[in-house]
Amino acid sequence: MDDARHADADGKEKPAAASPIQHDLMDTQPEERIQRSLFGEILDWMLVPLLLLWPMSIAITYLVAKSIANHPFDRALDDNVIVLAQQVKEVNGKVVAPLSGAARDILRADDIDNVFFQVVGPGGELIDGDRELPLPVDEEKPVSGSVQFRNDTIRGADVRVAYVYVDLRRTRTRTPVSGKQESMVALIQVAETLDKRAFLANEIIKGVILPQFIILPVALALVWFALSRGLSPLAELQQRIRARRSDDLSPIDSGQVPEEITPLVRSLNELLERLSQSIQMQKRFIADAAHQMKTPLAGMRMQSELALREERPEEIHRSLEQLSKSSETATRLVNQLLSLARAENQNPESNLFVPVELSELARNTVHDWVQQSFAHRIDLGFEQPGHPIMVKGNPIMLREMLTNLIDNALRYTPAGGSVTVRVRANAADELAILEVEDTGPGIPPSERAHVFERFYRILGSNVEGSGLGLAIVREIAQQHNAIVDIFNNPHSHDPKHPGSLFRVTLRMEQRPEFIEDIG
Repeated sequence: MDDARHADADGKEKPAAASPIQHDLMDTQPEERIQRSLFGEILDWMLVPLLLLWPMSIAITYLVAKSIANHPFDRALDDNVIVLAQQVKEVNGKVVAPLSGAARDILRADDIDNVFFQVVGPGGELIDGDRELPLPVDEEKPVSGSVQFRNDTIRGADVRVAYVYVDLRRTRTRTPVSGKQESMVALIQVAETLDKRAFLANEIIKGVILPQFIILPVALALVWFALSRGLSPLAELQQRIRARRSDDLSPIDSGQVPEEITPLVRSLNELLERLSQSIQMQKRFIADAAHQMKTPLAGMRMQSELALREERPEEIHRSLEQLSKSSETATRLVNQLLSLARAENQNPESNLFVPVELSELARNTVHDWVQQSFAHRIDLGFEQPGHPIMVKGNPIMLREMLTNLIDNALRYTPAGGSVTVRVRANAADELAILEVEDTGPGIPPSERAHVFERFYRILGSNVEGSGLGLAIVREIAQQHNAIVDIFNNPHSHDPKHPGSLFRVTLRMEQRPEFIEDIG
């Protein structure tokens, strides 16, 4: 065997490289799924949008605050421009602005570096005020007496400018300036830096944002507390389930859980009910198997002990024959018990339920019993329609069902009798019909409801059997939503042997073009 380690240049051992098979095993191993917390997921969906909307709320609040702060300052600029415009007059063809000390104090009330004003004559000459204040760039002809606003820059500072054109010849009307009157239009401007506006906007933001820094942690704590309280019923439900005994499969009380968790509890109760039924089935199966296996095992033990005590070869041979029959009976019983357990664990939703052609399945099953019928000197016949009959089911279990029906018929039919397997369909209801009729002693109507019970045997019957064959038939039929009926054989005319007719009715998967009626 090769060593799994290799020596490097220094003589130290190192692990060998992984083989391709090991790589394949590592690739095929399922990845471990990370469990997600319901509490954390709900918290994320609540907090992430809240934290994302908070900066947006601050930005919108800032824009609204700036808009609110601009209104009073623009109104004050408008008043200053109008007051200044009222002081501008024409005297002997010249524009003068005899500003009083009080008027200049109003314009300079805040700070000499904060408010600027300018009076410009019709020819562009500076009458009074700050020369650095830029002139407006009007794309259209100005309207006399209408106060306009714009943003501009003076001495490197951003300012808000209110300006108005005054027609010195028509001071009481507001008309567009044109023609000869253009030379008598004066421009009056008042500008103010944006410092006070920004200060007011920041004060508004502080008044709005600072409380949010207190409200937000409180809101987060309330959300945390609400989620903890809302999910507490799940924790209580978990504790109640953990406190149960391992054999307690009683339904969970749904009256102590919220309405949203009720469907989950209902599903758990349905699962517990199915689990309880499955456990009861297994217990019944084990009890029945143990009870039925006692007889053949006891017979085998007794025959083996007799064979050990006997010295004559013929007696030993007789004991061995009985031992062989007992082992055959035990083997058949075990096989039928396994078939019954397999039938009980099938369900229509299983992937093993596929479309099956019933005629072909029945023909192949009958073929397997031909040699057995020859050994019992029984005429085994088969009848089928001239078209396929499709049903949906498990082909292995359907074959097992038909096998038990044929075996039951052959066991109870005397030598010289006949057994017929028939497949046909009902055109009106789209039903597939599977029949097995024999010429045996028949089943009295009072016994027909009991022969499908486990280990039930009709009194006076001397035929060997375990009493499981028809129980298997019933289980498989129920799994396929089929109906099993028992009738007297309509073709038998012997009063001592009225025979039996077992009819299994299944729903067809698809309707063929030509279907024979039952008739």
